Amino acid sequence: MRRPLRFGGYVLLVVVAFAAGWVPLPYFSWGPGPAREVVPLIHVEGARTYGSSGHLVMTTIRFTQVTALGALVAWLDPEQAVVDEEEVYPPGLSPSEEKKRATSQMDQSKIDAAAVVLTEVIDYPREHGPGALVEFVGEGCPAEGRLFPGDLIVRIDGQPVGSTRVASRLIASVPIGDSIRFRVEADGESHDVGVTRGRCPGVEEPVIGIILIEPFPFGVTIESGDVGGPSAGLMWAVGLYDLLTPGDLTGGRTIAGTGSIDLEGEVGPISGILDKVVAAREADADIMLVPRDNFDEVSGVDAGDLTLISVSSLDEAIEALSPSEPAS
Repeated sequence: MRRPLRFGGYVLLVVVAFAAGWVPLPYFSWGPGPAREVVPLIHVEGARTYGSSGHLVMTTIRFTQVTALGALVAWLDPEQAVVDEEEVYPPGLSPSEEKKRATSQMDQSKIDAAAVVLTEVIDYPREHGPGALVEFVGEGCPAEGRLFPGDLIVRIDGQPVGSTRVASRLIASVPIGDSIRFRVEADGESHDVGVTRGRCPGVEEPVIGIILIEPFPFGVTIESGDVGGPSAGLMWAVGLYDLLTPGDLTGGRTIAGTGSIDLEGEVGPISGILDKVVAAREADADIMLVPRDNFDEVSGVDAGDLTLISVSSLDEAIEALSPSEPAS
């Protein structure tokens, strides 16, 4: 009887080892991600750009679903934490739905960053391109899943769109319950999209649920790769500003940063700030721009040689990085 029992023990050991190493748990390892240079990811066509002697980097968070073995490894790593699935994916959202939401937030952050910078350096939005640019799509609204941030609307029901005012007028002229046909340009391709004019949650007036801004007068594209969420907005803006202005905000330094940005240039708080400080330190950054509303979280952190600077707007970030005027 001993041999079958011993064999059963081996089988059980193999099953346990397989489960520990291969069966995913509803937990994720959470920690500092790579710091990525932003300027090489920003492409400008039709306007003069300027070089820089240093580096501007955005910090990221890395999270990975773990097995029992992976959870143990993450638990033993002082720079990682093991968190519940609900901290990564909000209740009610599947991983695919959260990925779509994060992508939409990233796309909006790129648009907002570009709009704020162009308002600073040229006569935008008075100077703009043709069409109407989708900046935001409301959840639960008729346009959700049909139109997306970054879509350029060039025709509505066959009528050419020259500005956001024209687009708004054409949309408002369609009776509630009727479908509106949009000709949209995105990623170098054109396609038609139908959206029924209806209602958004909490909004009494019939709408389709989008916010439009004027298209940019020259080409600005930003590659975000697999990074989602709104937290790169500040560094997209700082990078684009440095590209379009003759000064050099870096002064040969490595500048890291994080924070969302809105159309007013205000910098908002983000999650995972402590991990992002670690990511900036590991990238040998000299300075890290931190949203003012996150600054209390990092005030007692040992940042080593990394200087943390609190900012609440793009203007404050630019001022903090600009060379000081020599005393007269």
